Amino acid sequence: MKSKVALVRCSSYEPDEVRQAVSRGLDLIGGAGAFVKPDEKILLKVNLLVGDVPDKCVTTHPEVFRSVAALFSAEGAIIQYGDSPGHGAPHAVAKKAGIADVAEAMHIELADFKEGREIFFEQGRQNKKFYIANGVLDADGLISLPKMKTHGLERFTGSIKNQFGTVVGMRKGEFHVKLPDATDFAKMLVDLNNFIKPRLYIMDGIVAMEGNGPRGGTPRPMQVLLFSTDPVALDATACRLINLDPLYVPTTVIAHETGVGTYLKEEIEIVGDVLDDFICPDFVVERKPVKSIKKNSVLQFVNNRLVPKPVIIAEKCTQCGTCVNSCPVEGKAVNWLNGDHTKPPVYDYQKCIRCYCCQEMCPESAIVLQTPIIRKIGNFL
Repeated sequence: MKSKVALVRCSSYEPDEVRQAVSRGLDLIGGAGAFVKPDEKILLKVNLLVGDVPDKCVTTHPEVFRSVAALFSAEGAIIQYGDSPGHGAPHAVAKKAGIADVAEAMHIELADFKEGREIFFEQGRQNKKFYIANGVLDADGLISLPKMKTHGLERFTGSIKNQFGTVVGMRKGEFHVKLPDATDFAKMLVDLNNFIKPRLYIMDGIVAMEGNGPRGGTPRPMQVLLFSTDPVALDATACRLINLDPLYVPTTVIAHETGVGTYLKEEIEIVGDVLDDFICPDFVVERKPVKSIKKNSVLQFVNNRLVPKPVIIAEKCTQCGTCVNSCPVEGKAVNWLNGDHTKPPVYDYQKCIRCYCCQEMCPESAIVLQTPIIRKIGNFL
């Protein structure tokens, strides 16, 4: 049986239009009642990377959250929501993103994403232990609401990567230190997704983020919502909409290889609106395979000359220190030079593990990924 992905056009975040689009999308894949039962505690796992306003397109839009919550509440489910942000407390970030106000108006509780419990996942292939938020573990089921965005490390952040926010707080940084390679990191994300097992994925692509994502990019209208129970098929379809080969996204490839779902066109049934009507050929995204970091190497020397490195644009930097605070490396790979906070921080690239947490968290889009000149020459040749 083919994996079904519903594409539904939605041209704006106007409440009535979003509500109709979400309702139509759910109907195309079986209806809201196919995914929840009365009195079940259902967690809506939104994307709350950081506390930015909705217009920046960093987080799941509050109108998408509102419509999804209303339709599943109408089925008798008890709705909660949450995420573990990369920076900031969950409620403060949700407030800035506009989701907390919607939730409070609808009497929806913020689940516990401050504390968690260690779990052992025997089926994990790369990672068998996770420290998961109590709000996730105490729910009867989870519905994932990712945002369509580019990503420095994994090329694209979608359905599969959205579950990384179920890991509590700074423990996410530990994975970046332990797994600096994009492929290894993707294997962990697939294990995590297989443990969480969301019942449904609804991607907000009404306005996506291109370029320097997942925070510092540029909003790009795509006018689409995507629905599926297969995260691989959904992410692969989203990649095709932005003219990105799904084979360049490690999470998609690894999840397909491990039987989570499929990225193959012939194994995906598109329902709703026509895929070709949404394709954006000039969407700004890196259209190259991810470069793996060599281990035990000849070595770090080679990595530093082949793997893209984060670079601070001095004119944009406000010396806020977010990059320094976000760096998970002991001793910091980016830090203040001689303690001087009046100038942009500087990198020690011998320490840098290329996790791009600094680029991901920068509030001013002042950090970009720079491809080393030797790799540019190699690609040209």
